[in-house]
Amino acid sequence: VQLQASGGGLVQAGDSLRLSCAASGRYAVGWFRQAPGKGRTFVAAISWNAFSTYYADSVKGRFTISRDNAENTVYLQMNNLKPEDTALYYCAASFARGGAAVTPSGYNFWGQGTQVTVSS
Repeated sequence: VQLQASGGGLVQAGDSLRLSCAASGRYAVGWFRQAPGKGRTFVAAISWNAFSTYYADSVKGRFTISRDNAENTVYLQMNNLKPEDTALYYCAASFARGGAAVTPSGYNFWGQGTQVTVSS
């Protein structure tokens, strides 16, 4: 399983970014983030068939996870970004077929991170 995350950048508060996670197949995918000095925390996840999506409370209403299975790509649309969203964002994949995990331990495969920096 190969994962390639992209789309991070430096933006101002209130701006939007779209992260992409290109996978080598069709998997349940989760996005996690890690701020300096902190642990890796859940952001959003989507089942392999897109029937189920999950969000952390801190991003509900601002972030949207979606997927294009024809392209084996999962997107994380991030709107109304806040300085506290600043972190290294990782996508992760699992073979789960009943949904998608909301903890890092639920994923077997991880991509490299993409940095998101939101200035105030």
